[in-house]
Amino acid sequence: MVDYIIKNFNIDRNVAEFCLKEEEKIKKEFISIEKTAEINQYKVLKAMQKNKLSDIHFAATTGYGYNDLGRDTLENIYADVFHTEAALVRPQIISGTHALTVALFGNLRYGDEILSPVGKPYDTLEGVIGHSREVKGSLKEYGVSYKQVDLLPDGKIDYDAIPMAINSKTRLVTIQRSKGYCFRPSLTIDEIKNLIKFIKDIRSDIICMVDNCYGEFVDIIEPSDVGADLVIGSLIKNPGGGLAPVGGYIAGKNDFVENAAYRLTSPGLGREVGPTLGVTSDLIQGLFLAPTVVCASLKGAVFASRIFEVLGYNVMPKFNEKRADIVQAIQMNNEDELIKFCQGIQKGAPVDSYVVPEPWDMPGYDCPVIMAAGAFIQGSSIELSADAPIKEPYIVYMQGGLTWYHAKIGIIIALNKMYKSGLIKL
Repeated sequence: MVDYIIKNFNIDRNVAEFCLKEEEKIKKEFISIEKTAEINQYKVLKAMQKNKLSDIHFAATTGYGYNDLGRDTLENIYADVFHTEAALVRPQIISGTHALTVALFGNLRYGDEILSPVGKPYDTLEGVIGHSREVKGSLKEYGVSYKQVDLLPDGKIDYDAIPMAINSKTRLVTIQRSKGYCFRPSLTIDEIKNLIKFIKDIRSDIICMVDNCYGEFVDIIEPSDVGADLVIGSLIKNPGGGLAPVGGYIAGKNDFVENAAYRLTSPGLGREVGPTLGVTSDLIQGLFLAPTVVCASLKGAVFASRIFEVLGYNVMPKFNEKRADIVQAIQMNNEDELIKFCQGIQKGAPVDSYVVPEPWDMPGYDCPVIMAAGAFIQGSSIELSADAPIKEPYIVYMQGGLTWYHAKIGIIIALNKMYKSGLIKL
């Protein structure tokens, strides 16, 4: 294996031997990840069997999309997988940020207030809320205000400050499960459970919405199993299994999902319209494959964490820590290391491997960002990818991997690029 990798990918022997040696030391973590994937696979299979999935559900609809059996069945399957009353799963939702936007605008009115008890939200959601910068069409323009409770220095939730932030205007609490562009631990299901209970004990009518992006199928249960009123995510991340070409989901209590549907389409129509244009089979088969794809991605994250921790880098989470999402954060020493790592991930991609990514001013972000994403689906972060804001403390966020073997060789190629550039020593 070492000789094959060295010959076919131009890997330095020191890099190849080092990586394969470290791989042998994470087998215990792999076994645990595989057990979780097995349970989730059975959960998805059971939901499809319960809803009598048939090839008739793969037929395309156009125009208004009335009586789309595949769409309705897919949404019933999602509701069963997430144990919710309803689900909205549509190719018309283009991203996780869009899904969150639809849910927020559908369930908030003038004078309402959003509370984030887990600190700063992801950069693109800041634009939707409109509290940190002026953005046309933001919630702020529509009279919705925002409050935030920062996390404690150790990344834990500040429970003492939350009651003081809740008032009569607080309508919705948004909980971001993944770390986003913050060097903090992502929230585990237990932490989300405790936070939701804490908020509901203060005011039971507050909507608890969880941004579930990057978190689906990492654990054997989801935030909707521990009290979340809404769970939201992107189909070009975990639940699409690498096959979904576009889409997002909003699952939760029926009234809240219905409100979101009226925002996505129009009042009075809601979930009754929306053509699937022939992508239903990809969305359904992607969901079927999602548990094993997430398993592969998690193995890659553990592998990267182990390698860079051994090399003396600050990583989050560590290879043997419990994971809440598929994201692996690595703190590089400088901008050059960060860029070379991302360029190495790109070089290991099946698509556009010859492209050399450079930092650029990407819409929705407050600084230049470098993104390595040689993916079959544009922006698909369940495929092996890495991205980083070009600013201190130089954190790169790696995620994805449709197969463990691709994640493995991609990480080896990235390390090799850093090694051959003289940035690291083995």
